[in-house]
Parts: sequence; C-alpha cells; structure tokens
Amino acid sequence: MIENNHVDKCLTKILGRWTYLVRRSIFCDRKAPHVHGILVQLPLPDQIDEQAVLAKINPTKDVDGFHVYNAGRLATGSDGLVPCTPLGCIMMIKDQLGEDLSGKQALVIGRSNIVGKPMAALLLKEHCTVTIAHSRTQDLVGEARRADILVAAVGRAQMVKGDWIKEGAVVIDVGMNRLPPNGEGKFKLCGDVDFEAAKEVAGAITPVPGGVGPMTIACLLQNTVTAACAQNDIEVPEV
Repeated sequence: MIENNHVDKCLTKILGRWTYLVRRSIFCDRKAPHVHGILVQLPLPDQIDEQAVLAKINPTKDVDGFHVYNAGRLATGSDGLVPCTPLGCIMMIKDQLGEDLSGKQALVIGRSNIVGKPMAALLLKEHCTVTIAHSRTQDLVGEARRADILVAAVGRAQMVKGDWIKEGAVVIDVGMNRLPPNGEGKFKLCGDVDFEAAKEVAGAITPVPGGVGPMTIACLLQNTVTAACAQNDIEVPEV
C-alpha cells in the first residue's frame, strides 16, 4: 500500500515554499494582490455552463488547471498549471517507480477533463506508452493486465478486480464511491478498485480514502505557490 509518508514530506516542502514567499514579501499591494489562486468547485448545477465559468478565470490564477489555456499547454507538453489530482498521482507513481518512467505501459481508466485526460497527458510527457480506456473500450481486462501503471478514475465502485492487475503494477485509485449501508446502517467509502483483492497482486496501491485525496490538497497548495511566483516574477523555489 502507498502510505502517506510521501504526502507528509510533500506538504512539509510546500509549506516551506510558502514561508519563503511570505519572506520575499510577494503580498504587496498590486492588482488583487491578495488573491493568487482561484478555483471552481465542480460539478456545478445543470443550469450553469461549467466551461463558461472556467473561461472567466485568469489563467495565471487557475490553480485547478482547468482553464482551456492551461489544458492546452499541458496537451502540447508545455509548462503551466496542472490539474491537482493528476499531478499528485504522478508524484506518487514516481515515488514508487523512480523519476524515469520511460517505456512503462500505462492505462488510464476514465476520460474526464478533471482526471483522465490530464493524467494521460502527464504520463505521455513522462514518455510512457499510454492507453485511455472508457465505457466503449473492448477487452478492458486485457488492457489492464498489460499495464505497469494503472490509474482508475471512472466512478464505479470496485469495478477493477484483483485478477485484472498485472503482477507488481502500481495502482492509483482515484475513485470515491459510497457502498450501500451495512447491517448497522453505516455507509462505507470505497474506490474504483477492489482493494482487498488488488493489494495481493499490485506492487503498490493507494487506499480509499486517504490515498489520492491528501495529494490533491498538497498539489493545490503547490499550484498556488507556483501561481504566486509567476504573478510576481519570482523564481519558483525547488522542492
């Protein structure tokens, strides 16, 4: 299981970077100087155009990385603000496999703009061989069994079974689903992967809850620091 010691180290480094920026007095009186990051809590109600709202955000303050400007930069391999959850996933994958992911077979299950597509773009940027699977994918089990890296982000409880997992694969479970109440009337949270079965095969796997979620928060802090640096012409401190 991928433990949260990596999350703790990441948060410590990011908070250190934030302290550095305060010392550099970046919070000076400029145009909206006190706001360095803006995010929209998705999903929005059906009557609100999600893309229209996201388009109103200043791309330099788009700490969620959902603005079309930042999405385009990611798709073309350029630097920019990257969606927090995929960024956190890449950090956890590298923590297990090392910095060089070249040639790894990666499968992303799910093609959302929030996780699936940016996750695939980040893996491609790391020179992985990337497959995106979705509801119309043929032989999904076969695709999963070939993957050195499997990222599940489809929103279906325990869809990925243990016998889908390649021996020693790194499994990142982005899903957050609620199972029906048990005999005591209590609900249980679970991911898109059957954790108990998969952990016997996988080389590393994230738990739900407590796996990807804390990394998303950590990367949101990191993006805010990065955005603040860019807005004030300050070099981003090394992590």
